[in-house]
Order: sequence, then structure tokens, then C-alpha cells
Amino acid sequence: MAKYPLRILALVYLLFLLVLPVGLVIWRTFEHGLRPVIDTLTSENATHAFAVTLSVAIWSVLANTLFGIVAALLLVRHRFPGKRLLSALIDLPLAVSPVVVGLALILVYGKFAPAGGWLERNGLQIIFSLPGMVLATVFVSLPLVVRAIVPVLEEMGDEQEQAAHTLGASRWQTFLRITVPGIRGALGYGIVLCLARALGEYGAVAVVSGRLVGQTQTATLFVEERYQNYDQTAAFTTATALAIIAIAILLITKLLRPKENA
Repeated sequence: MAKYPLRILALVYLLFLLVLPVGLVIWRTFEHGLRPVIDTLTSENATHAFAVTLSVAIWSVLANTLFGIVAALLLVRHRFPGKRLLSALIDLPLAVSPVVVGLALILVYGKFAPAGGWLERNGLQIIFSLPGMVLATVFVSLPLVVRAIVPVLEEMGDEQEQAAHTLGASRWQTFLRITVPGIRGALGYGIVLCLARALGEYGAVAVVSGRLVGQTQTATLFVEERYQNYDQTAAFTTATALAIIAIAILLITKLLRPKENA
């Protein structure tokens, strides 16, 4: 009998925490019709903000996908000193505030830091430019791909991989034909989580980007800037667009994912 009150409690919780806030944002977006929405999405600053967001997200997902696969294989398939420390460091971004991450990156790669100063003297600016924003986003989304793959690798075991080696398959062939198909679903899930995190990142990017309108302003920063300047239609429109993009990514991933054999 307790299942019905629990269901009602869960639905009410989601209603007030998720459905009502998002619904109100969408309603405020289209409150004055479709024309203001189109004008906002086609404005120069908005299109540039979405372009910067997409660039940061793509580079971050690529970096974390490569790192996630390598780190997961290292944690599951190998034993080495410092393995627990590596696992703890991978989870560190989940505990550290994104604002702290941004400040830490400035201390390392800022203009007056030894590393950052040397890079700028050699023509590569990190802070207040796209590379710094990518680094910040990579850091905050670092564990997502790794933690999606690790349980699947542990469940798979390495018997099939060892059998492939015994039959003469190279490590690369074993990885492509056995490991990748086995972790494909988990890898896709981790990439989706990483992409969603990258698209919605605010804190760390706000610190390292400088919030330069038309230069280093992402879509989330554009929402804040427009809202603070009392352009609520533009703020709500951009927020709604980000929400729709996130939902579309989830749906496309589910549609493209191959059906598992029974």
C-alpha cells in the first residue's frame, strides 16, 4: 500500500523541482509570440554564443572520450601503484566547485603565471580565450565517461580479450572488435552526459572566459548577461533553446543506439 504514496511523493517532487520551473521558462519564452524568439536566435550575439558553446562542447567531449576510454581500461585491466589515487583524482571534479576550478586555471595559465606567461609569449593565450574555456569544461566533466565505462568493463571481464590474443589478434584488433562493441552502450551514455554537462557549464567558464560579449561568451553566459540587462525574452529564449538541444541529444542517442541482442 505504501507504493502509491511514494509515487505521489516522487511526482510532486519532480513537479515542483523540474516540471514547473522548466514549464514557466518555456511559457515566458513564447509569451509575446514567435517573432521575438526568432529575432533573439538570429541575433549576432546569440548565434556567436551558440557557436562558442558548440566549439567548447565538441572539443571537451572529444578530449574526455579519449581520456575516459584510456583511464577506464587502465583502472579495470591493469594493476599498478597509485591506482586508488588515480581513481580518486578522476572523481575530484565532482567535489570541487567549478568556480575554484576556474581560479586554479587562472593561477596556472594566467598571463602572469609562469606557464601561462610562457605560452602567451609563444602565441598561445589560454585564459580569456577558447583554450581556457575548453580546459575548464574538460575538468568539470572529466569523470562522466570514465564512470560510465568502468562498471561495464568490470562486468565483461577479460576472458574474450585473452581468447582473442591467444588466437593471434593484436591489441588494436582486440580493442576494436571486442572491447569497443562491449562498451558501446556505456560509452554512448557517457558521451551524452559529458555533452550535456559541457553545454550547460557556467561556473568555471564564467571565470576563465572573461565574459567578453561577441568573443568568449557562451550561451549560458549570454542568458545571464541578457537577464541582468532586463532583456528577459532573450534570456528565456536562449535557456529554452539549450533545454531543447539537451532533450534532442538524448532522443537521438536512444534512436541511433543499436538494439542489444537478447
